Amino acid sequence: MEREGTRDIDTIVKDKEKEQEFLEEADKLKGVIEIINREILSYIRKRKDISKYIIEARKKNIEQFEDDEDKIIEYFDHERYVKEESFRVIDKRLKEFTILLASPYFGRVDFNEEEYGEDRIYIGRFGVTVEVSFAPLVVDWRAPVASLFYTASLGEAKYTSPEGNTDVDILKKRQYVIKKGELKGLFDSEVDVKDDILQMVLSENSGSKLRDIVMTIQAEQDNIIRQPRNKIVVVNGTAGSGKTTIALHRVAYLLYNYRKILQDKVLILGPNQIFMEYIKDVLPTLGEEGINQETFVDFALNMLELDTGDIMSTKNYMEHVLSNDKEFIEETKHKMSDGYINELNKIIEDLNLKYEAGMNSVKYYDKVVMPEDEVKELFNKYYKDMPLYRRNKKIKRIIFGKLKDARDERVRVIEREYKKLIESCTPDEIKLNGNQMAYKRKLKIREAVEMVMKAKRELQFLNEADLLEIYKTINGEKMYTIDDLAPLLYLRIKLEGINMEKEIKHVVIDEAQDYSKLQFMVIKEITKCLGMTIVGDSNQRIIPLVSEKVPMEEIIEVFDEMEGELFKLNKSYRSTAEIMKYANKFLNDDTIVPLVRKGEEVEEITAQSDDKFTSIVDKQILNMKNSGIETIGIICRNMDETKYFGSLLKNNQYIKVIDKENLIYSGGEVVIPSYLAKGLEFDGVIMINTEKFNEEDKISYVMATRALHKLCDIYIDYKWNENK
Repeated sequence: MEREGTRDIDTIVKDKEKEQEFLEEADKLKGVIEIINREILSYIRKRKDISKYIIEARKKNIEQFEDDEDKIIEYFDHERYVKEESFRVIDKRLKEFTILLASPYFGRVDFNEEEYGEDRIYIGRFGVTVEVSFAPLVVDWRAPVASLFYTASLGEAKYTSPEGNTDVDILKKRQYVIKKGELKGLFDSEVDVKDDILQMVLSENSGSKLRDIVMTIQAEQDNIIRQPRNKIVVVNGTAGSGKTTIALHRVAYLLYNYRKILQDKVLILGPNQIFMEYIKDVLPTLGEEGINQETFVDFALNMLELDTGDIMSTKNYMEHVLSNDKEFIEETKHKMSDGYINELNKIIEDLNLKYEAGMNSVKYYDKVVMPEDEVKELFNKYYKDMPLYRRNKKIKRIIFGKLKDARDERVRVIEREYKKLIESCTPDEIKLNGNQMAYKRKLKIREAVEMVMKAKRELQFLNEADLLEIYKTINGEKMYTIDDLAPLLYLRIKLEGINMEKEIKHVVIDEAQDYSKLQFMVIKEITKCLGMTIVGDSNQRIIPLVSEKVPMEEIIEVFDEMEGELFKLNKSYRSTAEIMKYANKFLNDDTIVPLVRKGEEVEEITAQSDDKFTSIVDKQILNMKNSGIETIGIICRNMDETKYFGSLLKNNQYIKVIDKENLIYSGGEVVIPSYLAKGLEFDGVIMINTEKFNEEDKISYVMATRALHKLCDIYIDYKWNENK
């Protein structure tokens, strides 16, 4: 009895302590919000003053040069420029402060640093430092010291400061649930403070756009995000491991810490426009806008004399693969192989030999203006490292210069002879033969010019063959596919050279499991980037592999001149344990560790007619909606199935059929083929299988792992394609 009474007292004391802590944190939050409000008012006043200055300066400029529009355009005022830049900075900060009002911070870390003693920091989406204070009110999650919050446990830890690694002892980590400026809850943990919050966040619906994860970044994710800037970071992560969000948060982290170096110099390459639209809101919520984002196809076409219509569509390409078109698949594998790179190198080597073999001395009349060995020396020694065609142009300019000098010298000789002849003639002789002498002089000069043209025409060995015609020697007249873009870029790099108009210093590649080695090589060569973040999932590669490893895992060896590291993520945060267990059966791999988030068992249903199919799906959609699910993906293997089953469902439901790669996914219910669903996630998924599972099936794995909370697998047990 005495022990129970003591336990009750201990419980009461702990409850009171928690209540007191909650009240103290609520007061702290109230104070922070008041300060942010004051900062907002201060920034509004600053913006108003700067706006007034800019408007008056522009008005004065227009009045001063009202009679000359060109002067108005050319006019540059440095002070006004500084004010306009300040306006942009202030406007950005105002947006950040407005976001912070709803939730100024989400975490706290108490730690002891040997040199400075105990310290406490609050961590938020954006940093807040009041002008009169040296210590930050809120620390930006991207700041080096904020990494302490994302470590896995309390105790000894370190973070990288400008002075180097700083050792600390983490005493406490706390996480807050703050909504609309009000403290709803707080959590302390000695292990991982984010677990409770993570479970809460993962249980929410997904929405139609990818979200940021600043509140729930895990230790292994944070480690990748904070890797050095000039490094090749390769992430091979299972579906739902957060690869895309890691890549985007890494961009935000790099820009925050290296803005002067990387501003407007980051390029993100994604698989298709649906995916690019899906991820587009993540970086703006992290305070970063205007990042270059495009598909590899767009990236390549910008530098080739081709347009989208010249390239086989993703739909047709994937349909060939999914229909097991053996000839197409073998050709695809060949174009992704090292052997194909060797073929391209052989073409370039043969062209070099052809040009060298055709070289001879350059003559003007009977005079050799450049001997053959000198031409070859320029070709093989002085300009050897230049792309072939650029080398030829350089040599041509040198030869043309020597021909011009020879021509000018001959013209000077003609002019001297003519002058000497005139001086030797009497006035009567000049009067009688002057026109004839001038005409002969003119003919000799014309001949001198024509001999230059003749010499230039004889420089056949420097004429350039068309790049597309060269590529036909190995590709024939076949339509180009995405697998031809990297080879074409490679040839252009080696023959002509490529200079990007915009400087790029860091490249992010998502869904990189589908890339070939040559794609990585040409991206690196064209951008001259100093760092790359490459993320993908080898289990989601539908395109057949040439070797056992996906090329993205081998790329570190290819770029051995740069530091590189491969990270493997086996823990899935997207789907419930039941969904991941079901999805894993489609792989011959049991290394995936699903996050222990319980959910409903996966339903397996058989449909034996079109009517039965529509009835099952209608019921599944209704049940999902009634359970609070908002986004539903009905995922088919290929486009034929997408169109057919989509047409059946559209009779009963408002369902959008995504049958083109440039359509925008905007939530609700959609019917979509597996290859366009890669990278997307839905609260609930209905996967349509027209084939019985009997071996490894990566397509079914992709389909299943799109689901967060609910998965239904419908097997079509009738000949649906006869009803088309």
